[in-house]
Amino acid sequence: MPATVGLAVLSQPLIATLFMYGKFSALDALMTQRALIAYAVGLLGLILVKVLAPGFYARQNIKTPVKIAIVTLIMTQLMNLAFVFPLKHAGLALSIGLGACLNAGLLLWLLLKQGIYQPQPGWRSFLLRLAVAVGGMAALLVAALWLPIDWHGHSWQRVGWLSAIISAGVVMYFGLLYAQGFRPRDFMRREH
Repeated sequence: MPATVGLAVLSQPLIATLFMYGKFSALDALMTQRALIAYAVGLLGLILVKVLAPGFYARQNIKTPVKIAIVTLIMTQLMNLAFVFPLKHAGLALSIGLGACLNAGLLLWLLLKQGIYQPQPGWRSFLLRLAVAVGGMAALLVAALWLPIDWHGHSWQRVGWLSAIISAGVVMYFGLLYAQGFRPRDFMRREH
């Protein structure tokens, strides 16, 4: 979740820092930024698919994830048609991202419906505290974008500024988690 938000919020300085050299113009950076934001939408969905699909594979059920993948493919193509004209290349990226989220959502829904996955007590509280930490990090990153930084300037200055902003976001995220009672041991795998 923090990677998804960070990638979307910092898309402009990331693209400028990584690619704006030589013939890569400010317009190229803007077009790439739009696609990156659209892809960021699906990052969480892609990760969740990798976590949720094994819940079916562990039960020797490969048909259900394949059926969901087919539905996702069809919906992605329909979203391509809907988004490509108003959003151009970013519409293609957005449809792929939303397709990944649809895939993850359907997998989760069926895992819950079939009783394969049953959330343990405390998940809502965990997600709420996670959202607070991600929201605080996002607010800091958005505020940092208002700093008078020349993202078209010297490459080492861009790297320095971007590194500082990312570091501040990381500190804010983990600081807010810590302030809400999270400790590193909470993320360790527990053996039963």
